Amino acid sequence: MSPIIVGLLLASALIHASWNAIVRNGEDRLWSISIICLVGGIAALPFALALEPPASPSWPFLTLSSLLQIGYCLFLVRAYRDGELASVYPIARGSAPLLVTLGATLFAGELPDNIGLAGIAFVSLGIIVLALGNNRPDTKSIFAALAAGLFIASYMVVDGLGVRLAESATGYAAWQAVVAGFLIPLSYVAIRRRAPSLPRGKEGALVVVAGLLGTLGYCIAVWAMSLTTMGGVSAIRETSILFAALIGTFILREKMTVQKLLGAITVTGGVVCLSIS
Repeated sequence: MSPIIVGLLLASALIHASWNAIVRNGEDRLWSISIICLVGGIAALPFALALEPPASPSWPFLTLSSLLQIGYCLFLVRAYRDGELASVYPIARGSAPLLVTLGATLFAGELPDNIGLAGIAFVSLGIIVLALGNNRPDTKSIFAALAAGLFIASYMVVDGLGVRLAESATGYAAWQAVVAGFLIPLSYVAIRRRAPSLPRGKEGALVVVAGLLGTLGYCIAVWAMSLTTMGGVSAIRETSILFAALIGTFILREKMTVQKLLGAITVTGGVVCLSIS
């Protein structure tokens, strides 16, 4: 993998952790994530129209990915209702590659090698560390974070397959951002029975910036999956777990305990093992 791709994926990881911090710190998290997605979809639309469109075989994958991201957003919002960024984020992000590996073992007979087994052990141990102790999230937040991880695993696999059929990775990434960017705010309308209000003030500005950067970050990941392995992309992108721990501590002023730090580091190490196995 080239240094340019690595650098862009690290930037993507930092962006992802940052917009999660904005959602976690918002007063209305469903509104925040809906506006983030809407802004991202609007920003991606001119590029989607200008770029070569993805080939027709990739559109079912693109649509399914966008629908799965609705579930991801809803469970993430629920997890952040009571759980802290430094605790919830590693569980959600770390459980995704773990679930993919376990699913491949159970349903496809793809047995992990020794490095993969070590990854399963590390991620499982890290999640247990984060889920136990005095500063653990409540049970409902833990289950919501795990459900978010399941949706992450699902849409990443779907996008990894879809972009390979698209014949235009940039076109696929742009249209995926557009479709998801409009479907997720529609879920807000379905739940609240009203349209989300327009962003205002400092919080509104942060949400708009998060929407622009968040779309850019995921487009980088989708583009990278067209050039290298999904596992390699995932391994670098999951450094966002450590970024989230740092943001939670130094920006959101969450209490960083030895338990949280060890849990985040252990999950990150396990994810890397699973990605390169």
